[in-house]
Amino acid sequence: MKVHISLNVSDLHKSADFYSRMFGQEPMKFFPSKAEADSAAGTDSPTTNGVAKTGYAKFDIADPPLNLALNETGKRAGGSLSHLGLQVETSEKVHEYKKRWEEAGLTTADEMDVTCCYSKQDKTWVRDPDGNEWEAFVVLENVESMNEAEAACCDGDFVGIGEKKVTEEAGSTTTAGCC
Repeated sequence: MKVHISLNVSDLHKSADFYSRMFGQEPMKFFPSKAEADSAAGTDSPTTNGVAKTGYAKFDIADPPLNLALNETGKRAGGSLSHLGLQVETSEKVHEYKKRWEEAGLTTADEMDVTCCYSKQDKTWVRDPDGNEWEAFVVLENVESMNEAEAACCDGDFVGIGEKKVTEEAGSTTTAGCC
């Protein structure tokens, strides 16, 4: 089985570059928007001539098994997506993703030995040009309960990669994240 994710992106070139670096490979398909293709060719044809009306790129990733499509939608980005994740088998694999992403020039944020979504986890995060956040994570163990600070990761008040969230009641600081 292979998961398919289709993301709306505001800049196809920036997003394709980000995901090329994140996954360590170029897209298998890359079609600029019709307007971009016409501009490059110096034409303004009323037909698409085989060129996508809006930009499109597709990645066929072997590890992890993923079919990722990028649909250029102009300035509209974000949507109702919370975040995306790659669940791996070990903490070592989380660190491998971190190293690979950093070597590709991506900024990472780490959450190691955190309790979130009723499990103890290690994770590292990256954010694409449209603000979509990806985590590579491993579940170290399941837990039966969480305190208020730990539960903040799942309450819809997600504050972003590596940002600190302070809970007054518990008086503690925790790094926000999820799942």
